[in-house]
Formats: sequence, C-alpha cells, structure tokens
Amino acid sequence: MNCIIIHGCPSREEKANAVTYDKHWLQWVKKQLISKGIETHIPLMPNPWTPDYEAFKKEFQKQEINENTILIGHSCGCAFLVRWLGETKKRINHLVLVAPWKIAYRKDGSDKDFYEFPMDESIKSRVKRITIFTSDDDYEDGRKSAKIYNNGLGGKMIELKRRGHYTLRDMGTEEFPELLEVILK
Repeated sequence: MNCIIIHGCPSREEKANAVTYDKHWLQWVKKQLISKGIETHIPLMPNPWTPDYEAFKKEFQKQEINENTILIGHSCGCAFLVRWLGETKKRINHLVLVAPWKIAYRKDGSDKDFYEFPMDESIKSRVKRITIFTSDDDYEDGRKSAKIYNNGLGGKMIELKRRGHYTLRDMGTEEFPELLEVILK
C-alpha cells in the first residue's frame, strides 16, 4: 500500500514562496502513515499558483499508482486527481478529497481549464472508497465544490466544524487525526 498527497494551489506566486508545505497537515499525515508502514509521497507540483493540468500530470506520473494506492488531494489537488482518474481509468484503493475545489474563480479565466472539466462518474466503479472532507466554515464555493464531487462520485461526506479550507491558518494545527482515522480504517 502507498499514499500520494497532492497539495493545494496558492493564489499568487509570492504567497507560494511564503507557504511551506512542511508547516501544514500534509507532512503530519505523511509522517503518521510512514510510521504505520505506508510509503507516502507529497510531490511538489510545478507553479501551483497558476495550475496547469498537463504540467501537474507530468510531475504526478512519476509516482507509482496501483490498486493499493491511496490518493489524497487538498483543494486544487482534488480537481487534478479527479480529472486524472477520469482520464486514465486507473483503479485505486481510496480517494480522499479535502476541501475540494471545482469552481474556476480567477477574474481573467486562467483557471477555467484546470477546474471546469467533465467529471467521469465511472470513477466510483474503479475506486474502492471515496471520502470527502468539508467544513461548515469553508468558502461558499468550496462547500459547493464538495457537493459537486459528492453528487458525481458518491462516497462518504464528512463535515467537520471550524476547519475553514483545511489550511494551517484555518485549522490552527498541523494535526489532522480525522483524516488519519479514515485512511487507517
């Protein structure tokens, strides 16, 4: 069994340079999974402040993905994973979407191609388990996005209180025990 975590996308390059993914729940989850014998990787996606599906795909496909793989996405990482699973028809063990995003939001429309793709609803037939984490105080479009994914893919929707967009600033901690519990079930 292995796990790959795809991080979210900061809104601007200067914000990306200030963001260190080692000060976020991703690294905590990675450490916990490795301690349980689950090989875990968090590839750094290229230029995440201007997400490009093809560039993400090129980097992501360096990872080993099989029927025992757990894929975890955060925010824009969820959009990437869902599109990639639909395109490749891969079978995996578990897909976890944390604060998933599906709605283009940039005024210049530069993110439309990344978010506005037809969702392949047959993904649910190739993934053993699907879990979606949302929060009661996430952005309105974030809550809408979670519902879009849940309607298209099914799976278990978990809404936690006061987690915002599941960032360190919103959560106030690097720990995410609820995610770990769901993965280890």
